[in-house]
Amino acid sequence: MARNGFASVRANRWVILAGYCLLTASTQLLWLAYAPITTQAHRLMGVSEGAVGDLAVIFPIMYVILALPAGRWLDDRFAHALGLGAVLTAGGGLLRLAVPTSFGWALAGQVVISAGQPFVLNAITKVAARQFPVAERTTAISLGSVALFVGILAAALSSGPLLTAGGLTLLLWVQAAVAIVAASWVLATIGVPAAFTGDPSVAVSLRWLRRDRFMWLLAGMLFIGIGIFNVVATWLDAILTHFGHGGASGYLIALMTVGGIAGAAVLPGLAARREQRRTILQVAVVVTAVAFVVIAVAHSPVAGGVALFVAGFFLLAGLPVVLDWSELHAGPERAASAAGFLLLAGNLGGVVLVLIVQAVIGNPYLSLGVLSVAGLAGLAVAFRLPARGVGRPDTAPEGASR
Repeated sequence: MARNGFASVRANRWVILAGYCLLTASTQLLWLAYAPITTQAHRLMGVSEGAVGDLAVIFPIMYVILALPAGRWLDDRFAHALGLGAVLTAGGGLLRLAVPTSFGWALAGQVVISAGQPFVLNAITKVAARQFPVAERTTAISLGSVALFVGILAAALSSGPLLTAGGLTLLLWVQAAVAIVAASWVLATIGVPAAFTGDPSVAVSLRWLRRDRFMWLLAGMLFIGIGIFNVVATWLDAILTHFGHGGASGYLIALMTVGGIAGAAVLPGLAARREQRRTILQVAVVVTAVAFVVIAVAHSPVAGGVALFVAGFFLLAGLPVVLDWSELHAGPERAASAAGFLLLAGNLGGVVLVLIVQAVIGNPYLSLGVLSVAGLAGLAVAFRLPARGVGRPDTAPEGASR
């Protein structure tokens, strides 16, 4: 069928997307299962807090390793690749239940889940390109991105209460149940043929990425954007502790995530309709840089909460804006490879910026300064993106803009 929106649109496309969004959210829920309860979990497992932290660190490392091959396989054999991701996600969730208080079983489960994550998250633009007409793809990609933030928020808000109510056993059972439902939903709908198949003459390869300046600029934006969010999630507690407000970090991270959910629901569609994607990204990094200046000057948790909510609204909305732009540029034939490349850059940024801030974490002003400078570096990258539209890769087929 044609890729430009003339094919018959399936009514069940929203059902397919809903299952995928639930699976996407569950990967984040499982990833951050132990992060909000690090202090309690290290006692229950009999290991150090650093070891519990490593259960989350596995994920960006595994993503950097598997992102590109996972993206290519999704473009080449979509159902097989996404199905593998679903099975690994649910299987890893169940594996942790073998002995809920065992660090070894927790580590094994997290490794399995982290191996499946690239096959799930890289499919975000591919699901939209396969099942949705051009006019609806921005919305579909935005919903997939919102699901990421919902999963993060759910982990932050539910892990503590579930642990209190029934220990690690209840926490891991609830998360495994969500993953099993999501995986079953995706596996039940994965065989639905693509409504928009793209151009079969386009070879599935990664070579086009090497010299694609536009994709490298988008990668730079996610390197900085996801990197900043990871730094906030990792080091905000330590930064605020210096100001006497360490206990507020969890609420402020949740506020930033809620802001991101709201922004991702609103801004990508607006940016696409008005051809203002670059402008949105520029505003995002400037607002983010200013937010950390505000936190450095006004140590109040209220001021910090407002600053982080606004920063989250723009910064986290940059993810669906970038992914939508990449699908438009690369075409549906290479959507997953493009997403994999970009999310690899984002995860790499998370590792690099976290380590940079770790080196100066003893000084909260230096730590916040690093984040502000990173935002300004993002502005320099954003200015090099095209103001409107997007050029297609030399070897990609022509396609309608949206």
